[in-house]
Amino acid sequence: MNEATILIADDDRAIRTVLTQAFGRLGYRVRAAGNAATLWRWISDGEGDVVITDVVMPDENGLDLVPRIRKLRPELRVIVMSAQNTLLTAVKATERGAFEYIPKPFDLKELIGIVQRALTEPAPRVQAIDDAQDGAGDEEKMPLIGRSQAMQEIYRVLARLMATDLTVLINGESGTGKELIARALHDYGKRRNGPFVAVNMAAIPRELIESELFGHEKGAFTGATARAPGRFEQADGGTLFLDEIGDMPLEAQTRLLRVLQEGEFTSVGGRSAIRANVRIVAATHRDLRQLVSHGLFREDLYFRLNVVPIRIPPLRERVEDIPELVNHFQKNLAAEGLPAKSLDSAAMKRLKSYKWPGNVRELENLVRRLAALYSHETIGIDVVEAELAEDPPVAPTQSNGEANHDGLAGLVERHLRSYFDAHRNDLPAAGLHDRVLREVERPLIELSLTATGGNQIKAAQLLGLNRNTLRKKIRELDIQVIRGVKYGQ
Repeated sequence: MNEATILIADDDRAIRTVLTQAFGRLGYRVRAAGNAATLWRWISDGEGDVVITDVVMPDENGLDLVPRIRKLRPELRVIVMSAQNTLLTAVKATERGAFEYIPKPFDLKELIGIVQRALTEPAPRVQAIDDAQDGAGDEEKMPLIGRSQAMQEIYRVLARLMATDLTVLINGESGTGKELIARALHDYGKRRNGPFVAVNMAAIPRELIESELFGHEKGAFTGATARAPGRFEQADGGTLFLDEIGDMPLEAQTRLLRVLQEGEFTSVGGRSAIRANVRIVAATHRDLRQLVSHGLFREDLYFRLNVVPIRIPPLRERVEDIPELVNHFQKNLAAEGLPAKSLDSAAMKRLKSYKWPGNVRELENLVRRLAALYSHETIGIDVVEAELAEDPPVAPTQSNGEANHDGLAGLVERHLRSYFDAHRNDLPAAGLHDRVLREVERPLIELSLTATGGNQIKAAQLLGLNRNTLRKKIRELDIQVIRGVKYGQ
């Protein structure tokens, strides 16, 4: 027989019944109420060892109750449940001192495990947020949209990280919103009053990366006519977001590792150490473990960055979030003066069946096109089909065994169209060579090298290139090849 008493507050009678029976069968004493006032009376009388409370109740918001409970009985663990499954709800619950936040609908076994953990582990010491900072933005301004299970797990992890300075490594495909995750960590975290500085490793020439990150002194190199602070100095007291960290050259990786180990750095050409008071959030769409195994990324740096890994699921893995995302984008467009649109059920169903190679960014671009180019108030499936223009099957091989060149050309064209569509907002800044030609040249060269067993002379002949030209491209594209083995992916 368990001696602990569990106090439950939820205005849903069915939930109260389920929880009362489940914990009762485990031997706990249970008291359940449908409002906050009764729960507060029990707590004031010294009852209960664990509290499970809903957020939305008829007389009071459960989140507002948490700080009062912690002030009166700081040892009492509070578990918050909510159907308002947003990042803001998770952040508020954690920052106000909840032992755990769990979204509805909840998994009963998981909730039982949380209660058992709450009874045996000390509650984390979380400082309540200032009223002025409470909810650094309302629901309409939340950077992350989605109520899928995958997003709920991300919200819970982010909420736990807000009060820390732990280094975070975000992994996800292009267009999934890696920078939004980083910004959420900053905007709702302890460094919210400091700067947020983002730098894309893939967009900076290799020879300028160290100067870009750490700054340089006057005369450090040709053209350095004055001292220039780097991104680490610019982010002092805030967050430094290192996007596409997998594209950082090895020499810069060495300097970054030293900063993470020692907490200080020197500018290019400088001698005095500068303290690095920043939180590091890194992101990549590449598999860093594979890069480590190929000698393209330092293993010690990987472990320094991978303190808290967060994987952002591609849109095709959370299609249930698409209607909410569409609604969010439409509201943003309405604020810009574009006409409001709605999608009929068939059109929305088609969006859910599409593969979304460009992920959330591609969906946002589609919603923008629908609002700008079509006069229909309600968008039907015919319009969506025309805009998606999903790739047809690859043309079959001809009977003589040779590839159908028209089919190959069409496939490349369709891929580039999809790429331009997914990246139309950032292509001008990134440049064609770095963002598009790499997508074509890199796999072509890698496949040619693999086909020739790593023989660069034969590969150059196969590609119709001068051997020196091929070597230059291998160097520029960071392709490392051993005979019979393909590297650089």
